[in-house]
Amino acid sequence: MDAIVTAGGIPLPEDPLYSYTEGHSKAMLAIAGKPMIQWVLDALSASKSVDNVIIIGMTENSGVTCSKPVHYLPSEGRMLANIVAGVHKSLELDSKTEYVLIVSSDIPALSGEMVDWLVGEVDKDPGDIHYGVIPRAVMEKRFPDSRRTWTHLKGLDVCGADINVTHIRMATEHLETWEELIGKRKSPLKQAATIGLGTLLLLVLRRLTLDDLVRRVSKQIGIRGKAVVWPWAEAGMDVDKPHQLEIMRADLARLSTESAPP
Repeated sequence: MDAIVTAGGIPLPEDPLYSYTEGHSKAMLAIAGKPMIQWVLDALSASKSVDNVIIIGMTENSGVTCSKPVHYLPSEGRMLANIVAGVHKSLELDSKTEYVLIVSSDIPALSGEMVDWLVGEVDKDPGDIHYGVIPRAVMEKRFPDSRRTWTHLKGLDVCGADINVTHIRMATEHLETWEELIGKRKSPLKQAATIGLGTLLLLVLRRLTLDDLVRRVSKQIGIRGKAVVWPWAEAGMDVDKPHQLEIMRADLARLSTESAPP
């Protein structure tokens, strides 16, 4: 399976991370001695399931490395357009491609083991979209100060993972709906309203289970959606704010020290 890494984001002055990036790529923020994206590429290098890596929004001159074949594409400006471009590149590399990994460049704690686990979950139960969620208990046990945005379900709070799997047909179908949902990805309630007022009401009242929500979204869009419940927090620990950057700098510096030879 090919991995499409989205790395085109450059924080604007109103972005909380602008003072750290100062007009440069967010993916290149330094974390424990490496650019943030390098940690993600190291995880993809360690994965047994990844064939090619397609990086959107960077060039060969970035200085990052990966043991898998790497292909660079310019940013299209919008996340969905970047994903579509990545899917087309994957099909160019192998016309028989069915699924691709969509990986954000800002989840530096990801590991190869986690990538392989996700691909295994897809193999067990194929669908059109495999969207990962992390239960609040899992996230807060690993990163108690993460301050994620939670979707409140019946008996369960979850946040989204930033590595997911999609069938390549999703790059040509339902694009208007995907554009709207991606644009509202930081607000679960706005996303629910896009699906329908009934879904929004049930979500506000916390009467939807995770399975209920998946069924409603799948029916409304006309896809076979699958929820992947992660046992690890790292897939959802993306770096959006300064305190999250500092959490990851401290965490990965500690892990690097612990894994260093004596």
